[in-house]
Amino acid sequence: MPQIYRSDLVHRSDLGFACPCSSVADSRVVVSLLLLLIVAPQLWAAHDDPLRIPFGLRALTVPVDNPLSIDKLRLGKQLFFDQRLSHDHTVSCATCHTPSQGWSNGQRVATGIGGRAGTRHVPTLINAGYQERFFWDGRADSLEAQVQSPIENPIEMGLPMEQLVDRLNEIAGYRQQFQQVFDGKATPERITQALASFVRTILSGNAPYDHFRAGDLAALSPAAQRGHDVFFFRANCAACHRGPNFTDGQFHNLGIGMDQPEPDLGRFVVTRNELDRGAFKTPTLREIARTAPYMHDGRFKTLKDVVEHYSRGGFNTPNTDGLINALPLSEQEKADLVTFLKVGLTSESYPEVELPVLPKD
Repeated sequence: MPQIYRSDLVHRSDLGFACPCSSVADSRVVVSLLLLLIVAPQLWAAHDDPLRIPFGLRALTVPVDNPLSIDKLRLGKQLFFDQRLSHDHTVSCATCHTPSQGWSNGQRVATGIGGRAGTRHVPTLINAGYQERFFWDGRADSLEAQVQSPIENPIEMGLPMEQLVDRLNEIAGYRQQFQQVFDGKATPERITQALASFVRTILSGNAPYDHFRAGDLAALSPAAQRGHDVFFFRANCAACHRGPNFTDGQFHNLGIGMDQPEPDLGRFVVTRNELDRGAFKTPTLREIARTAPYMHDGRFKTLKDVVEHYSRGGFNTPNTDGLINALPLSEQEKADLVTFLKVGLTSESYPEVELPVLPKD
């Protein structure tokens, strides 16, 4: 049976995650807890479980062939921050997915070894464990496949897995940990399983929106409440950004970049389906205030820019998604919508991490 982890009001700090919510004893938490006990009782994780799901998120299912454990998560965290996973020892997974930058990189595109620039904005890893397809074009169908691709990509980390295996097996600390976790040496599969396990712990919930939805009307300011109504009703942003993770997990053509001589064709390159030409995956809006710039090419610097774009109806290009229509919003509605996105979906339980101590060569 797969491991299933259910929602909780706190986030474990065993792996170095900050847990500010554990010190909050205000009425919002009390009201939300009472509502949970009365309306929707949760199954709490066992004491020795390596993960608890933040309040507001759904149960997280873990693959049968890659169960979570504390030791595996610690190993995965070390690998995530270790620059020795790149060809020239200068880039780690955390270089592009930096905790302080919303688990993105704060830049328009990715930057890999030798300063090589990618062509797309770095997607956040927040709540990636809920996704079914990965990268902007959905070319990977598991987290294990997703974490391997940047390591071998010549523009990103540029290190073939066979060479990485040899490199890690020469480091005594990693040999010991792989033996402890997997009862054997490092292999490509074990490396990706450890990394994917750590990424599954990068979760954000327990935001003001979650408490507002649970019945605490004071959790959102009047402006944020008005923005909530614009989001869900007036502008119908929830047509694509829906569910607890604020994404439908699907691919849509917004017309972004399709007016260029050689546009990025997105999902089409994977499926060769004409309906997917120029389509890109809907990103989560959790912690959206931390993950600027925006869109798959990072063209918009602020959330205000994004809202202005949608209010104008986007770009009228061939194959643009039918959900994109001009809906002129007032300046007040735009401001309120931005407030909801910034305040309502930003959590006090944001998954900050302490840097791990890495094994020495």
